[in-house]
Amino acid sequence: MNARHLLDNLGITPKKSLGQNFLQDPNALEKIAAAAEISPTDQVLEVGPGTGALTVKLAQRAGRLVAVEIDGRLIPVLERQVGDFPHVEILHKDILEVDLGDLFGEKPYKVVANLPYYITSAILRHLLEAEHRPERLVLTVQQEVAERLVAKPGEMSLLSVSAQFYGQLSIVGKVSPSAFWPSPAVASAIVRIDVFPTPIIDVPDSGLFFDVVRAGFGQKRKQLKNSLSSGLACSQLEATHLLEQAGIDPMRRAETLSLPEWGALVRAFAIQRARV
Repeated sequence: MNARHLLDNLGITPKKSLGQNFLQDPNALEKIAAAAEISPTDQVLEVGPGTGALTVKLAQRAGRLVAVEIDGRLIPVLERQVGDFPHVEILHKDILEVDLGDLFGEKPYKVVANLPYYITSAILRHLLEAEHRPERLVLTVQQEVAERLVAKPGEMSLLSVSAQFYGQLSIVGKVSPSAFWPSPAVASAIVRIDVFPTPIIDVPDSGLFFDVVRAGFGQKRKQLKNSLSSGLACSQLEATHLLEQAGIDPMRRAETLSLPEWGALVRAFAIQRARV
């Protein structure tokens, strides 16, 4: 039974406030499950299982599956869907309030999620900045967001720098609006993130890295000497010197920097700060 018929029969209406668009196309569901490369020994976290169409496919592959759903109306639906799978746990919680260490300890796990646009960045931060990060994420997001995530220097954003700091990203497929109910107004894409054991850029501290990156992107389309001056509370002369120490033209803009250049900038800033 597809999501629309299932929820109509139960008198449940999708909530716009939760960005609910339920994925129900069999081909898309299979593509997502395959991209995660799940084995019978894997632990898997599914965020936003909805009506459980993907949950069943994941349950058929995983050794343990934890599905976290914020909408309490859907919990009975999910419990019926996975009633034959004793290794599946349904949690009625907000994923942003879930301690991933409590769920998985120090054991490896993978994440599969169909993310609503309005909370994509927050969930990504929660998962990638966790003390115990997943080894792989397969996410269905709006196509525009997917393209931002995998962007190259020249079109980088705070989102792309943040994600690429933690893992190797690729778009593994596109999903048309007709694959969902209700159909969203835009196309979606499936993004895979293979998380690095340690961040790819060598910096003294990841918190410092993000402080500098946020400062760089703090004033859109501004030259770095201006945005860093404002974001790091220093003079333009100091910001210019900092950029020159990192081998970066002070007149460049944040979206043009590569990850290694951000790393050089953060290291230069750490040295400068240590001298103060």
